[in-house]
Amino acid sequence: MGKGRLEAFSDGVIAIIITIMVLELKVPHGADWAALQPLVPVFLSYVLSFIYVGIYWNNHHHMLHASTVVDGAVLWANLHLMFWLSLVPFATGWMGENHFAPLPVALYGAMLFMSSVAYYILEHTLIARNPKDRILAKAVGKDRKGIASMVLYLLAVPLAFVAVWVSFTLLVLVAILWFLPDRRIEAAMRS
Repeated sequence: MGKGRLEAFSDGVIAIIITIMVLELKVPHGADWAALQPLVPVFLSYVLSFIYVGIYWNNHHHMLHASTVVDGAVLWANLHLMFWLSLVPFATGWMGENHFAPLPVALYGAMLFMSSVAYYILEHTLIARNPKDRILAKAVGKDRKGIASMVLYLLAVPLAFVAVWVSFTLLVLVAILWFLPDRRIEAAMRS
């Protein structure tokens, strides 16, 4: 089974996710700086989510580029990831509209946690299906970065009810950790 359709489908879903997110940015009813002030939390939520979607798109691209075999298990694992990523616009909008209230931030963290779990499953499904080239397995190794990210997301969920800005800061830190595409895959493909 070729991976072209999988890549095209995933690219389409991600493009729609970004489009839906930007549509949540409502035009203010006013022409001064004060009219923009209520949109600051919505815009900050959008920026963080845009970065996260971009991170997933970049790393998804690298991961598929390092793989040659795609089968039904990979398709389902990819759909699992797309499901969780498709919730980004909802979680983003709710968090921004409610000015980073505890429950929306916790839900946002939970959505990111589940997205990371789905990505991990897709990654390991691809590794299992591509035993000959081993590029992805070599690049990922023990995946400490991925596991650390999952732990930080998981910590951010209950922390949102204790110290919402600590929780939000953890979510931003994980985005910073992954901001550049995963160079491990690029390095493994060169060697």
